[in-house]
Amino acid sequence: MLRRRFFWLLLVLLVVSVLFLTLGAKGSWGFTLWFRGQKLASLLLIGGAISTATILFQTITHNRILTPSIMGFDALFLLILTMMVFGLGAGGYTQLSKVWLFFLNLGVLTLASVGLFALLLKDQSSDLMRMVLTGIILGVMFRSLSSLIQRLIDPSEFAVLQSASFARFNRVDADLLLLSAGLVLVTWICLWIMRHRLDILALGEVLPVSLGADPKRGQLVVLMFISILVSVSTALVGPVAFLGLLVSSLTYRLIPSWHHGHILPAAVLIGGITLVGGQLVLERILKLETPLAVVVECLGGLVFLFLILRKGST
Repeated sequence: MLRRRFFWLLLVLLVVSVLFLTLGAKGSWGFTLWFRGQKLASLLLIGGAISTATILFQTITHNRILTPSIMGFDALFLLILTMMVFGLGAGGYTQLSKVWLFFLNLGVLTLASVGLFALLLKDQSSDLMRMVLTGIILGVMFRSLSSLIQRLIDPSEFAVLQSASFARFNRVDADLLLLSAGLVLVTWICLWIMRHRLDILALGEVLPVSLGADPKRGQLVVLMFISILVSVSTALVGPVAFLGLLVSSLTYRLIPSWHHGHILPAAVLIGGITLVGGQLVLERILKLETPLAVVVECLGGLVFLFLILRKGST
């Protein structure tokens, strides 16, 4: 059963990838495949990274509605971006090296999240939920500060800020893509090695102790990996809040298993299908200029509301 489902997921991903590379292609095939191949690689990388981070976050929080974006990652990214545009001006910001910007965003987001996790997971058993609530409050505070600064900047600078603050799957630098792929690949390898420990952490707070595991240490390690995955994807293309929730919901529906050795690969495949297939439909079939992130956020928001209402009615 599972092998058959994995086969169909892999087949669908291959089909949409080939169609994305070849459908409507004109001119030189060398240039077309190179240009579209970079976009395809970025879609697959971001889809897999965000999907993996969401599955991991739901594992350690034991809640299938929560996502890493609830911790204020997106709001912190927007605040960093707003402060740079405000301090450097539109001209100074646009002249910054893309690699330097990538590592700045990656470093700040990772350090901020790891610092918060280490502080809140230090002693008490209730710290995990306190961390989630703190993340919500920090997210609201970051958005408020961003809104305040945005009211003070010049309209031309605000236009630059708006352009950079939305997820941009079509504008990924090749060097940044290679760096991101390396970081995400190393993270995936580490997670695959500890996939059985993830199964134990999913059992709750008490059972892992009886099995000889340290849930606090395991949670902190997983949260560090989540920070890297979300920070890389956010620094590379921008914030995408509800993609992980959409993919994780589909994964749990299609893969009837609790083992992370099954769930994580399926989430990576479904995340790739979602982004590549969505971009294929919008760009190649419907000929629309609508950003894919808008559609994904809309569908993810509907899924979020559905899960909340369904949980509330049970």
